[in-house]
Amino acid sequence: MSSTYGEHLKLSIFGQSHGAAIGMTLDGIPAGLAVDAERLQAFLNRRAPGQADFATPRKEEDKPEFLAGIVNGFTCGAPIAAIIHNTNTRSGDYANLKDCPRPGHADLTAQLKYGGYQDAAGGGHFSGRLTAPLCIAGGLCMQWLEKMGVRIAAHITMCGSVTDNPIFLDWAKPDLDAIGKDFPVLNPKAGEEMRAAIAKAKANGDSVGGLIECVITGLPAGLGEPMFGGMEGRIAQIVYGIPAVKGLEFGTGFSGSYMRGSENNDSYCIEDGHVRTKRNYAGGILGGITNGMPLVFQAAIKPTPSIAKPQQSISLSRMQTQTLQIQGRHDPCIVPRAVPVIEAAAAIAVYDAYLSQTNRR
Repeated sequence: MSSTYGEHLKLSIFGQSHGAAIGMTLDGIPAGLAVDAERLQAFLNRRAPGQADFATPRKEEDKPEFLAGIVNGFTCGAPIAAIIHNTNTRSGDYANLKDCPRPGHADLTAQLKYGGYQDAAGGGHFSGRLTAPLCIAGGLCMQWLEKMGVRIAAHITMCGSVTDNPIFLDWAKPDLDAIGKDFPVLNPKAGEEMRAAIAKAKANGDSVGGLIECVITGLPAGLGEPMFGGMEGRIAQIVYGIPAVKGLEFGTGFSGSYMRGSENNDSYCIEDGHVRTKRNYAGGILGGITNGMPLVFQAAIKPTPSIAKPQQSISLSRMQTQTLQIQGRHDPCIVPRAVPVIEAAAAIAVYDAYLSQTNRR
């Protein structure tokens, strides 16, 4: 099923943007794992709407209500189920979108696939609102991974043509704590310029996209499988489930295709009795399997398709062109709010790979 992910953990996400609630179930999690509810809420707040001038003004508390699977602060072995109530919806803003689809959004493809039975309000189950329950699952997985010494952090490397310092170039000792808390960049000046670029796009009734770099440290060597079970594939499957992700690369990625083998290959060395590489152009993965170096990937986020500028669309009932003026509340840039979502997706993929490894022993 398209709303389910995982091999040894099974994540299922349900709900629609303007439905009564959205939620998730997470099965296959061992009993006895501690859950820090306050820390999970702090993680969810990073993604929540209405938190900053670059985000949609729609305000939602995004407080998860756990229905099963957690007792007295620990997992009990039963499937974990949680919901988030939708409390601030304006479905009337979307009334015309079944007939006049938004360019760049899934309105048209949803109409063609579901024949008009889809929920168009807020984008239905195609909405970025569904990344909130993804962050519940990912936030939990991040807590459990950190107990094993695995850390996951992401930051904006480009937004509105403004670039930040990439962690990738400092792979030996990536300073994940240097990422800004209010705006996830390493260089505060770049962050200010990105905010200005977002504000300018918003003032013009437009939007901007960007790039997000994610780094995972402390991973053991040997996670993942060759061929179709590789770590790149595991991560890609869930990251591409995030609305607006249109590209993904690991290590040098596309730029590596311009290099010679002598430039792109990572030479080996011995460090503190362990095999290491002098560089990390492979992004911590070889043959689909982690090599013990930091796992590094970058995701491309498209500009928000719902913009205030008039756009040319069509009337499906009349089969003729029509100017569309989109109503509703939308992010002029979803990149900052997508940063914790990328972290959550990576955590789920890595924890599933960890469970696959331990269940094999």
